Amino acid sequence: MSLTDELALLQTQTLGAIEASQSVAELEAVRIAVLGKQGTLTGYLRSMGQVAPEMRAEVGKTVNTVRVVIEEALASAKQTLEAKELSERMLASSVDISMPGRAQQIGTRHLINRISDEISEIFLGLGYRVAQGPEVETDYYNFTALNAPEDHPSRGMQDTFYVKDLSGDKSGVRGESDVLLRTQTSGVQVHVMEGQQPPIYIVAPGKVYRRDVADPSHLPQFTQMEGLAIDKGLTFGDLKGTLDYFCKAMFGPDRKTRFRAHYFPFTEPSAEVDVSCGICHGEGCRFCKGTGWLEILGCGMVDPNVLRMSGIDPEEYSGFAFGVGIERVACLKYNVPDLRMLLDGDMRFLRQF
Repeated sequence: MSLTDELALLQTQTLGAIEASQSVAELEAVRIAVLGKQGTLTGYLRSMGQVAPEMRAEVGKTVNTVRVVIEEALASAKQTLEAKELSERMLASSVDISMPGRAQQIGTRHLINRISDEISEIFLGLGYRVAQGPEVETDYYNFTALNAPEDHPSRGMQDTFYVKDLSGDKSGVRGESDVLLRTQTSGVQVHVMEGQQPPIYIVAPGKVYRRDVADPSHLPQFTQMEGLAIDKGLTFGDLKGTLDYFCKAMFGPDRKTRFRAHYFPFTEPSAEVDVSCGICHGEGCRFCKGTGWLEILGCGMVDPNVLRMSGIDPEEYSGFAFGVGIERVACLKYNVPDLRMLLDGDMRFLRQF
């Protein structure tokens, strides 16, 4: 068989392989096998030096003709196969508008934020206003201005997150200029009292930080709502009436409250407030540990020293303060047994509220 016959046969076989290709990948394999560096037709071009001189012109012309025919066939087939594959991909990814749509979950405010807003709304209705303050405080506003003794345990590094020690004292005694993450929003009331003369009626919601290990009843970061009222003639009776109203507005008109004597550095007298258990209605159950009562907040009459340090005359004005944990209120209102469930981000749990 002559070279021209071999080239004609190669052209016929290659065109057949091109026509039989079902994908661009298969077509590329044919191109490489024939026109690649090690391809069949390339081999003929490389062996032209071995062709008899009188046959080179004819063989060279035939090789070029075969190459042009094959390249044109490859280009045409590639265009057809690419269009086919594009159509198949579009068909596979198309949306069937006759299918029912997927229901989208509508987001809602987190339960902690909702409870915070609900408490704020209750006190706004009583004439209070919402005040804000820095989460990074100094020792003075977090402790000293609130009448906390220098040796009070809460000032220790085992209870408070100190950001920077500015006192230079390495004895372990904290200085008033030390910077810390606030352990309570009570410092906001000091800022307000320093910048505003009575009457003062505020609530101060915000994040607070303590060196607690997370467990069902404690969190190292939680949300607190501090309340403060300063005016002429305020008494403990006003405090009791305000908090009793708050508990009934938050938990229901059938809930009862009781006040137990307690101690806080910045209030005197001080008390802890309990609300009757909503599960057993005061009869005693596992949730309230058989007592019929659930602790809800701490409160008391503002200590005269706190008023005096903020530039308010305690002989002319009196006031009361209270602090409540938002997460605790949420758990008590909805009978959630573990504070950590509020922060886990489990949508199955959060969508219940």
